[in-house]
Amino acid sequence: MAVLVNKQAPDFTAAAVLGNGEIVENYSFSAATKGKYAVVFFYPLDFTFVCPSELIAFDHRLEEFKKRNVEVIGVSIDSQFSHSAWRNTPVDKGGIGPVGYTLVADIKHDIVKAYDVEHADGVALRGSFLIDKHGVVQHQVVNNLPLGRDIDEMLRVIDALQFTEEHGEVCPAGWNKGKAGMKADAAGVAKYLAENAGQL
Repeated sequence: MAVLVNKQAPDFTAAAVLGNGEIVENYSFSAATKGKYAVVFFYPLDFTFVCPSELIAFDHRLEEFKKRNVEVIGVSIDSQFSHSAWRNTPVDKGGIGPVGYTLVADIKHDIVKAYDVEHADGVALRGSFLIDKHGVVQHQVVNNLPLGRDIDEMLRVIDALQFTEEHGEVCPAGWNKGKAGMKADAAGVAKYLAENAGQL
């Protein structure tokens, strides 16, 4: 498994269904995310079991991602037409409804291979990648097929990244927005631990 953290995120152009339901043949990742942060998440297949819960959870938090200037992009090996059909299937019938973010069709498996999240069975593992405004991967996590993700954890990590960028401090264990950061030196560590070690 490749570690892409601190490396340029692989760019891609592929067919996709946009958040407004439009099907496009040449969705460009680099163009769509220019000047933005991005979360690229992979999932095994449309019309499956754990997947709809994750895609709906992303959609329920989409405004929170937008507030943070984050473009959310889902990727699987299904076609753009399968993505569209799944969006047009009601939630109570196993669909995802009209999710407001882009779903990319990786029929040739080029993207899952570039991000090194291809399962032995050919589908995508549950990989999630946080990419900064310069196109550099800052966070990645990959779950096996039965293990659903915690979307709030991705929001927490985005907050941590943006806090670090803004304040120049690092984020200790369990950091959440509104909590103290830490100066990245011996004095900063000592001060933080003196005040917060009991809560870790």
